Amino acid sequence: MNSYLIPANSKKSMLKFGVFNNFDLGLFIFGIATSLFLLMILPTERLLIAMIAIFPGVFCALLVMPVPNYHNVRTFIKIAWEFFTTRQKYVWKGWCFNEEETDKK
Repeated sequence: MNSYLIPANSKKSMLKFGVFNNFDLGLFIFGIATSLFLLMILPTERLLIAMIAIFPGVFCALLVMPVPNYHNVRTFIKIAWEFFTTRQKYVWKGWCFNEEETDKK
C-alpha cells in the first residue's frame, strides 16, 4: 500500500516565500532599494518627482507579480518574446499525412 499523495502546490516549497525564485527576489529587492534611495535624494514635494522616485519599485513589483498559467509577468514576457522572435516550425501530422493521392487515375 505504498501510495503517495503529492499536493498540487509542491513546487511552491522550492520558492522563497512561496512566490519568488532567486532572480525574482533579487530584482524585487533591487527595485525597492532603488526607489527608497531615490525617495531619499530627490525632493518629493512635487507629484511628478515622487512618481519618478517610486517607479523602479512599482515596475519591478509588476514584473514579479504572479499570473495564472505562468510563474510571473517576467516569465510571460520572456516566453512571448521568444515566440515572436524565433522562427516557428510546424510539422503537419494531420489526417492526410500518410495518405496517397487516389483521385488521379
